[in-house]
Formats: sequence, C-alpha cells, structure tokens
Amino acid sequence: MTLRQLLHCFAVTYLLLPSWAGAAEPGLSADEVRVGMVNAQTGPAAALGLGMRNGAQAYFTRINAEGGIHGRRISLISQDDGYEPTRTAEQTRALLKTQQVFALLGYVGTPTSRAALPLALRAQVPYLFPFTGAEFLRTPVKSGVFTIRASYIEETEKLVERVTEDVGVSKIAILMQDDSFGESVKGGLNGALLKRGLKLHAQARIQRNSLDVRAAIDALQRTQPEAVFFVGTYKQLAAAIKQSKATGFNTRFLSVSFIGTEGFIEEVGNDGNGVYITQVVPSPHDTRRALVQTYQADVAAAERGHASLEGYIGAAVFAQALHDTGREPTRERFIEALEHLDTDLGGFKVTFSRSRHQGSSAVFLTRIENGKALAVESMR
Repeated sequence: MTLRQLLHCFAVTYLLLPSWAGAAEPGLSADEVRVGMVNAQTGPAAALGLGMRNGAQAYFTRINAEGGIHGRRISLISQDDGYEPTRTAEQTRALLKTQQVFALLGYVGTPTSRAALPLALRAQVPYLFPFTGAEFLRTPVKSGVFTIRASYIEETEKLVERVTEDVGVSKIAILMQDDSFGESVKGGLNGALLKRGLKLHAQARIQRNSLDVRAAIDALQRTQPEAVFFVGTYKQLAAAIKQSKATGFNTRFLSVSFIGTEGFIEEVGNDGNGVYITQVVPSPHDTRRALVQTYQADVAAAERGHASLEGYIGAAVFAQALHDTGREPTRERFIEALEHLDTDLGGFKVTFSRSRHQGSSAVFLTRIENGKALAVESMR
C-alpha cells in the first residue's frame, strides 16, 4: 500500500469514529459534554431524585439554548436506582463504561453515595453535589468530590439549638433509617446534644424503603419523648406521623432536609402541621432572590420545590466551573476551577477552596402549616 493510500485510510477511519474519539477526556466532544446522574426516580424517595433531575435539566436547557459552554451543549444522562445502593453501583458502572461521562452529578442519599463514590474515585471522575449531608463526603477532602449543601452536623445543630432554647425540650428521641444515612444523622444529633449536656432519650429503627413503622412508633411511645428526630424518607415520616396520631402519641417531629419537603406535604396532608424541617437552599417561592426568579422562569410550577432548586443550583455551579475551565477542558482543570470558585448565584453564595470542598453552610428553618413550608426563625 502506498503512503497516499495509507493516509487515505487513516482519513476515512477518522471520519467514521464517534465525535468524541479525538477529545482529550471521556465525555467530551467538540460540541457536547456528557454528565451522568443516578438517583431515586421511583419508590419512597422518588420526589428527591426527580426534583434533582428536573432542576438540573432545566438549567442545562437554559444554557444549551444560549449556545452551551464554549460551544458545547451539556447532555444529562439520568438513571433510576430506586434508592437502593446495589442499583446505584450497577447504573454508575454503566455510565462510566458505556457512556463515558465527564462527571457524575446530583446523586441522592448516603448509602447510595457510599456505593457510587469508590467507582468514581477509581475512574477519576468528579463526583459532584450529591443530595446528602454525610460527613464521609466532606472529611477528609477528596480530589474530585464536591458538595454544595450544608452537612448533617450543621442541620442537626440548628434543630437541637432551636428545640432546646426555644421550647425547653430535653427528652429527644430518634426514629432512624437503619443504615449509614441514619447513623450519619445520629452522629450529628449526638454531637449537638452532648454540647448541651444531653443524650438521646430513646431510639427506634426502620428499614430503608419500608413503610412498616408501627413497631418503632410503639417503642418510642412507651418512652414518651418530648420530640422525635426523624431520619428517613418523606413517605416514611408521613406514615410515622399518621401512626402516632392513630395511637394518641402526641410529640414534636423534626427532620433534616433529606426528608423531601414537597413530597412530604403531599403525602401527609394536614397531619403534617407543626413539623419542623431544616433546609439547605432558600425557599423556591422566595422571589426576593434573583436566583429564585430565574429558577421559576425555567422550572414548571408543578416541578418546583427545594429538591429541584438544589438540582438547579448544582447545574449552575457545574456550568460556571466548566466555563472557567476554558475552551479545552480536562477533568484536572475542571477540578482546579471548582477549587477557585467563589460565586453569588443571586442570593445564594457558593465558595470552594483546596481545603474545603463544601460550597455552603447555609441552613434555613421551616415549619409545615396548611400544606406549606413556612420560613421561621424560632420554634416559639
């Protein structure tokens, strides 16, 4: 074969290759960036995964309509794990192997993140902005692992501070999911109680994705706590409250943001009045913030909520870091851009550094009343 013929073969072969084959990094082409997401889109935590997906997709749709980032559109490839870690790992492997995504974004849950993180670290793929406040994602700092939301330690501190100082409660029990999520929040709760010379009054456990809460409620009722700190999903909390009311167990229920506020309100109805929930993003209805104005313009009313706003924020931060990386992005440059990111998205600040990969410590307190999450400063 002559040199001319050989060069012709190379040229034909190159034209037949996928568009990203010549890219410096997997998941990148001249006109596309692929981002992978695996989270709960069915089952008792579905509202969380759907919210994260819808919010992120809404922001990426906006960016793509404006020409993308340096001419590249952002493609979100989303898969459902039903909030089961084995499925999380399976779907993540597929995204890394067959889709060759540039980054993983917006996972939901502590046990699911525990399943996905080793795969991301092994593949050296950024693991970004999961919907969990678990400490193992924050300490020690890991290259390529970034969170935005406040930690469970910060959320539990806020709740314990308010319930002890505002209403003088000291007998605090925990009703927890029997897995790493439950243990993570329990650790934060124990720390907050210890600071005040208190300890857990009682505890009961429920299984992940199970709505069988009767035995746990009966066990707690026998101890008569003044407040119950709930750690689980919105369907489980709704079931626990309805069971409590049915048996005459009157106590305060408190929860961190993972509960999924809008899903909980829809599930529990008026039985949810008086429940306190911490949030790690502003109210999705607070249009005094420019961020929320833009969010509402991009997200359909039926899809608005704290989870979709969190997904929207995560997508906005991803897009800004990708822009800051420049026209020839690599994962290494992208991580460096994130470590120097300091931005105000319009009433919500996100700041990273090399020594701190958690972008926000903001915690907001809400109380459920008549189907709405009302922003409050105290529990009085």
